[in-house]
Amino acid sequence: MIDQTELRNLLSTAINASVKAGKLIMDVYHSNDFHVNLKSDKTPLTLADRLAHIEIANSLTKTRIPTLSEEGRNILYEERKGWEYFWLVDPLDGTKEFIKHNGEFTVNIALIINGFPILGVIYAPVLGDLYFSLKSEGSYKATSIKPTSSSNLKYEELKLSSAKLPLNQKRDKLTVLVSRSHMNLETEEYIKSLEKKYGDINYTNCGSSLKMCMIAEGAADLYPRFGPTWEWDTAAGQAIVEESGCHIVSMDTNQRLHYNKEEINNPWFIVKAKQGID
Repeated sequence: MIDQTELRNLLSTAINASVKAGKLIMDVYHSNDFHVNLKSDKTPLTLADRLAHIEIANSLTKTRIPTLSEEGRNILYEERKGWEYFWLVDPLDGTKEFIKHNGEFTVNIALIINGFPILGVIYAPVLGDLYFSLKSEGSYKATSIKPTSSSNLKYEELKLSSAKLPLNQKRDKLTVLVSRSHMNLETEEYIKSLEKKYGDINYTNCGSSLKMCMIAEGAADLYPRFGPTWEWDTAAGQAIVEESGCHIVSMDTNQRLHYNKEEINNPWFIVKAKQGID
């Protein structure tokens, strides 16, 4: 088992990998030459996805912990089912938002131990916002973190200058987050059911895993996702959400999402700021 001191070092490694990947992503973002292709599931893949994947893989290889990444997903279950711990990575979450040039995309890195995330990093390079968490030590938000190829941030130093989540943000109405690129009938029906229960509500569109970060911050109450997602889409967000005192649960079972399943797609889920909201 990895001790807490080593986990802190691993979190520093993940933070720096995300910032370095963010630099490569931003270089492509500003070039307007994205080299867009379609993957087998018809979702887009850009040059930024590929470069970020290579940078993160190279950084994490030094930890001697196996990595499962969206852009390196073809690892057979027979090989990975015995992994006690592994990195779970989405090098560019929100590729559609990247292509739209709206800035709502992130780099996601989580460390999974025995099926659940124990640390998480979400970096939004356009915004300069860095969210990170470690089991039993809380979730944090750092701002003005510029993407750079020479990142050398230290977790324990960084958290001293970061805001611990959740932040104190009071709201008069229930606030619901919906995916900017993945709105569907089931989500619309769910929002209607909330309106019947809670009256007038606020709902906000947002891209990528920034929605989970907003729940962790205390800026919103609910994020329903009734559509296909993969394990790398949610693991880092789950780590940050849970360490902020919030919850992410399967719509069907009301249980925490778990990882390294034979089929690596997620069930429909809801992210909640607190228990009792549904």
